[in-house]
This record gives sequence, C-alpha cells and structure tokens, in this order.
Amino acid sequence: MQLNDKVSLITGAAGGIGLGIAKRFIAAGSKVAIADINMDAARQVVAELGEDRAMAVAMDVTDEDAVNAGVQAVVDRWGRVDVLVSNAGVQIVHPIEEFPFAAWKKMLAIHLDGAFLTTKAVLPHMYAQGSGSVLLMGSVHSKLASPLKSAYVTAKHGLMGLARVIAKEGGPKGVRANVICPGFVRTPLVDKQIPEQAKSLGISEEEVVNNIMLGGTVTKEFTTIEDVAEVALTFAAFPTNALTGQSLIVSHGWHME
Repeated sequence: MQLNDKVSLITGAAGGIGLGIAKRFIAAGSKVAIADINMDAARQVVAELGEDRAMAVAMDVTDEDAVNAGVQAVVDRWGRVDVLVSNAGVQIVHPIEEFPFAAWKKMLAIHLDGAFLTTKAVLPHMYAQGSGSVLLMGSVHSKLASPLKSAYVTAKHGLMGLARVIAKEGGPKGVRANVICPGFVRTPLVDKQIPEQAKSLGISEEEVVNNIMLGGTVTKEFTTIEDVAEVALTFAAFPTNALTGQSLIVSHGWHME
C-alpha cells in the first residue's frame, strides 16, 4: 500500500511509535508533519527525514489554539491534510484510591481531548477535499482493563466511541476513522511503567515484564514499533471507505476477538 502525494499529520511524532509511523509513511510516499510538544525534538526528526518530505509543527494537543495553528501551518505549506494520526499520549499509574485528580485530568486531556481537538481541526479540510483518514492510537486497553490504569483505560475506551462517531459523520463526506490497538511496545513510555508497577504491586521488574506485560501473549514478545506502523499504513492507505469505524489489535495474541 502506498501514500503517494498524501499529506499526513502525526502527533507525538518526535519519538516512539509516532516517529516509527512517520518513517513508514514517508517510505510509502507521504509528506509528514511531525507534530510534537517538543519542537526541538521535532526539528531534529525533520532534519533526519528530510525537509522536502517533513515539517516540524509545535503542538500541545490539549490547547485548541495550538492545534488549530498547527493544522493551518500544514495546510499553508502543503494545501491539504489526508491523514491524521492522533498518537500523542502519556502514562500515569496509581491505584484508584491514590490517583491524583490532576493526573487523571491530564491523562484524559492528552488522550481524549487531544484526539477530539486534532480531529475537529482537520475535518473541515478533509470534508472540503472529499476524502481523509483519521487514525486514533488506542491500545489493547481500549478492549480490556488492567490494575493501576484507571485513567488510561478510560481514555483508550473513549477513543473507540469517538472513532465510531467520526466514521458515522465523516462517511458521507469521504472520511474514514479507525483505531489502532497495540499491545505493549518497548518504548520509553513502557519502560517507565516497569519500575512503577513493580513498586505498586510489590513484585520484581522481571515479573512485571514476563507476567504482566507479556504473560498473555502467545509468543512472549513485545509488539514492535514497526508492527504498529504497518497497521497504521494499512488503515491510512486503504483504497475505499469500506474500512471505517473499526479497530485492529496488534498484540501477539494478548487479546483476541
């Protein structure tokens, strides 16, 4: 599948899964806007990928003005937005009774508000051109729950509902929406969780990895960034509007449906 001459906007693209998707999309022919709250890191990525195919966009996805300005900058340069990958996210783990309300609100703001605001900003452009693909970065936790992750699970479940509404509203105007649901991917976000969960659960870090993160997989392997990027490309480049309102789990069989 190819994205020749398409324009893709990816949030949280200065590292981790977002960067992996950006690289895969560029290889498939897309121009890519590297949107990130860390503008210096975004510029470094653009220098690596090439300024002819990539641009850096400063974006705090919880700030509507920043989101709107970032999307407009992409349209000003390339004239359109064909693909949105709402990928920016963080992880905070606590038992519910110890979860700071400020941390809860931060989690929902980045994951849910961020997906809503970026979608809201790109849809008028997609509607005007009669086509577009919105990809929301869910998780296996869009389908199930784990201890210590009340805010994350709530947010990731919420993305499923948002994507379905986008698909319902956008379908008649040529816009698709889908959710990518990875298992554990060995990124800095996941590495940070290992000691936190070990402390909260009173077990070793090795037990967190082997029993909690990989215990339910059929191969005892982490999902890779490249795995997730291939799923993103499939959704983004699918040639018709038949594939919309759906989710795809890429988790080494951790969760099956």
